[in-house]
Amino acid sequence: MIMRRTLPPRPVKLFVGMLSSDAALFEACKDLLHEKYGPVDCQSEIVPWDFTDHYSAEMGPGLLRRFIFFERLADPGELAGMKTLTNRIEERMAVTADKGVLRRINLDPGYITEAKVVLATTKDYSHRIHIGGNIFAEIALVQKGGRFTPLAHTYPDYRTDEYVRMFSKARELLRESLREKGL
Repeated sequence: MIMRRTLPPRPVKLFVGMLSSDAALFEACKDLLHEKYGPVDCQSEIVPWDFTDHYSAEMGPGLLRRFIFFERLADPGELAGMKTLTNRIEERMAVTADKGVLRRINLDPGYITEAKVVLATTKDYSHRIHIGGNIFAEIALVQKGGRFTPLAHTYPDYRTDEYVRMFSKARELLRESLREKGL
């Protein structure tokens, strides 16, 4: 039997989904993330977000969503550390209130490959795998039939045509960067 040699993973495009009722926090967090991950080469518009009321008690009504995508390609192994960093940024931006410490922003990092969109989370579940440092990952979208397609467990917002178009655009930026690097 011939043993296969292992190959390093192809570089990925990192992103962060941001959710807050205060749009000014998007720029503040983007600046903090820039220090570690470099410039942003693509970002979504700021749009209203009303897919669940899960965050309302903590972050208030009128939630807004923005995604930022980083220019620098990365090793997918960076995702656990990125989630740990975004958790620290969330804590830094939090405020103390009668109810305790309240998050003002939710930061959800992930990455895009040519074949999938992967999200990081601190919560384990049947479709998630541990990737280190008490962080888990799940595949949210897969490339099928020439477009990103949701899976049974994919969050409702990630199923929308708007998100699929946005991630497809970021995928094209990834592919262009890979071509430029001869990968």
